[in-house]
Amino acid sequence: MTQLFRDARIGDACVVALAAPDDFAGWREQARRLVMAEVPPDRVIWQVPGEGGGDLFAGPGNARRLPTPPRDAPPPRVPRAFLDLAGKAALHRDEQRHALLYRLLWRLQTRPGLMEDAADDDVRRLQMLARTVRRDIHKMRAFVRFRVIADTQGERYVAWFEPEHYILRANAAFFVNRFTQMQWTILTPQGSIDWDGETLREGPPAARSDAPAEDAAEDLWKTYYASIFNPARLKIGAMLKEMPKRYWKNMPEAALIPALVAGAQAREARMVETGAALFTEDRPDSLDAIAAGVSACTRCAIGCNGTRAVAGEGRDDAALMIVGEQPGDSEEQAGRPFIGPAGQVLRGHLEQAGIDPQQAWLTNAVKHFKFVMRAPAKRRLHQNPSAKEIDTCRWWVESERLLVRPRLVLALGASAARSVLGKTVSVQKVRGVPHRLDDGAELWITTHPSYLLRLDDAARAGEEARFAADLAAAQARLRELAG
Repeated sequence: MTQLFRDARIGDACVVALAAPDDFAGWREQARRLVMAEVPPDRVIWQVPGEGGGDLFAGPGNARRLPTPPRDAPPPRVPRAFLDLAGKAALHRDEQRHALLYRLLWRLQTRPGLMEDAADDDVRRLQMLARTVRRDIHKMRAFVRFRVIADTQGERYVAWFEPEHYILRANAAFFVNRFTQMQWTILTPQGSIDWDGETLREGPPAARSDAPAEDAAEDLWKTYYASIFNPARLKIGAMLKEMPKRYWKNMPEAALIPALVAGAQAREARMVETGAALFTEDRPDSLDAIAAGVSACTRCAIGCNGTRAVAGEGRDDAALMIVGEQPGDSEEQAGRPFIGPAGQVLRGHLEQAGIDPQQAWLTNAVKHFKFVMRAPAKRRLHQNPSAKEIDTCRWWVESERLLVRPRLVLALGASAARSVLGKTVSVQKVRGVPHRLDDGAELWITTHPSYLLRLDDAARAGEEARFAADLAAAQARLRELAG
């Protein structure tokens, strides 16, 4: 992209005109020359077309070259981390982005390790701008919706999108590679890109009215979207964070979301009822009968995978019932719950909280080990049970609770919480808060100890402290209930 200059003076400043708002290559070339010419940041003004009016593909006006650096001037040196972040940050709408980039480039010449200083204001600002642009790039890739129209070349797919930042050209290669065999056009307020199967062309800014309305394929897409909308995994906060409402107006499936969300609880209740409907016999009258029942249960795919069922164990009159997710590899081989790595973490924390595991009833939401075999070591790797599998096995957990009659139930993780409550909850939102159950017992929810094992050392300390605090609170409540 052509990059021009002018040695105009505003006070004692040099004005540098970039070719376009997303012209990172031009900025990089001229910032390099400015550093070699020893022009400090406070003497540089960056001019960008389109930020005070104009469009993405406008070019600079007449300009003259800036002073030429000395022949023996050493070229600037920067770490790869700076270039990676700067390339993204240069696409942000922040009108001070180029000044920030040049200031950091200038400072890096005397502080080579500056990018490692996480407390530096400029470094933090650069990281924030880059992170925001990366998110916008991801949103465009996820939420562009093509509609088919007929033109002189046959079918063409046209989409309308409103990016927050100057990401259109940066995203072009993604769409070319993904939709190589299609002829398509993406229209935005910044500009447009057009692919005819061989050549990518840029065009002027567009308006929403330039894009087609509905097409015949949208009904099929809406039907498919409704069929895969899983009420058991509905987390409205997470959904809105991943798919903000500002994008809904250009997404045909968005019209279905309010009704799907409204009906999610009813659909989830039906899923739970369907699991219970698989059991037509009377509930077992002893814990031994439950153990025998789960060993022979084949009502879901996990029960049919050839593994040994792992029944609950402990005191049959325990005041505390602890529910995990499912047995792991070690538990399946030994036929006992909570003896593997996660179980050892749990037992250690229980003892620190003053809870004797031998005085509790230990069980799992799912009684068989769900796994996938990985070559070449042929290791059995844990897989999360589905909502349907949890709901099916919930009948056994309820039967255990009816016989043990605990005063407090401790659910470890979302699967365990669902097996007790019959619905999915956010563990981080409800942990440490008692929930009254129908039989008068209290449910306390915390994370599963396997979560602690997956964290790095820096994060594990904080989460282990929260886990220990949850167990300590549960133990204190047990003493109150016993008092």
